[in-house]
Amino acid sequence: MATNHSPDIALASRLFDALREKTFDGVGVTREAYGRGEEIAHALVRAEAEAIGLDIHVDFAGNMYMTLPGSDRSLPQVILGSHLDSVPQGGNYDGAAGVLCGMAVVAGMKQAGFVPSRDITVMAIRAEEGGAWFNGFPGSRGALGSFPPANLGLLRKDTGLSLEHHMRELGFDPDALRNGKKHLGTHNVHAYLELHIEQGPVLDAEEIPMGIVTALPGNRRVRNGVVRGEWNHSGATPRAYRHDAALALAEFAHRLDLFWGELEAEGIPMVCTFCTIGTTDQAGFGKVPGEIGFSLDIRAPEVSTLDRTFAAIKNLVAEVETSRGVSFELEGRQESVATPMNEGIREGVRKAAEALGIAYKIMPSGGGHDAAAFAQAGIPSGMVFVRNQNGSHTPLEAMRIEDFAEATAAIAHWAATIATE
Repeated sequence: MATNHSPDIALASRLFDALREKTFDGVGVTREAYGRGEEIAHALVRAEAEAIGLDIHVDFAGNMYMTLPGSDRSLPQVILGSHLDSVPQGGNYDGAAGVLCGMAVVAGMKQAGFVPSRDITVMAIRAEEGGAWFNGFPGSRGALGSFPPANLGLLRKDTGLSLEHHMRELGFDPDALRNGKKHLGTHNVHAYLELHIEQGPVLDAEEIPMGIVTALPGNRRVRNGVVRGEWNHSGATPRAYRHDAALALAEFAHRLDLFWGELEAEGIPMVCTFCTIGTTDQAGFGKVPGEIGFSLDIRAPEVSTLDRTFAAIKNLVAEVETSRGVSFELEGRQESVATPMNEGIREGVRKAAEALGIAYKIMPSGGGHDAAAFAQAGIPSGMVFVRNQNGSHTPLEAMRIEDFAEATAAIAHWAATIATE
């Protein structure tokens, strides 16, 4: 293991500044997937990789690979990476921190003359922000041959044009995604590690600079829930005669929140969010609501927790339907599996942090990331969180460079070890 090198944090800091300057939209940063902002980001990072002297290539999905060659190039590579797109008017660190971490690590190795046994590659992944641009992780899942072909027809909200159109416009090959072509797999990737800002407040509240992620959450969602009661006059209908859909939903939400509190008291991680709630166009002042819609997002790192939560939801629905004289419809169901991170990588990063005296927290992720695609493809995968202030997907993101430096140092230590195995 090499100990005579340290990551080039000045390089990363310079790139953070350049990314903010070049993709600032007047409020935050906007780096559209397969669009102008993401292209600017890729060009900035590529120029730095060329200056360092890394090997560079781009795959059919537009992902960019910047490689510090190992002494035996036949060995499967180690990938450090994340995405460079952002949500509209987002923050400068979400995604980009993982790519710039990798750049800082390999630049430090290059400066120290360290030659790993196997290639260490920094991967700049396309189009991770599915909620903003295109669902399905076309960058990572495209490279891994697991992208859902139907998603090539998804339209980008700002342009009204399809993913396939935007890929072809930039010279990439959507047919490769359609046919499940693989650029990456267990045959050529030894491990994947992604640094990302924490998207919640835990590390900041507990004054810990970095987190080692145990699992990415599975979710079960109700996209189009409806509670149906009875429309009535708000002044002329006594309580005993009401079938108030809004109060029924309020009771259901309150009791589900109490259930969440019970899980929390048991130390079981889960999050529950009513993302949207709204009455219909028929509603108006002076009416008892006869119908209300909602969407519900349940996430947890364990399938058993999701099972337990939805069993509780089934019981609560039945009880509220009976007591309030309403009916629930839980339509638009979606589900994704929880994805544990590789135990060996977690342990390696933990040892690296302890060797360097860096405080850390073992914790699950609350959001989905490209690391899930790699893990589900059978590639040993891990994630590291960096403390971040003011949330994520907002221009107020405020990751401190000193926290980034500590997490990056731990990853450099880990990478130097695993790259000589």
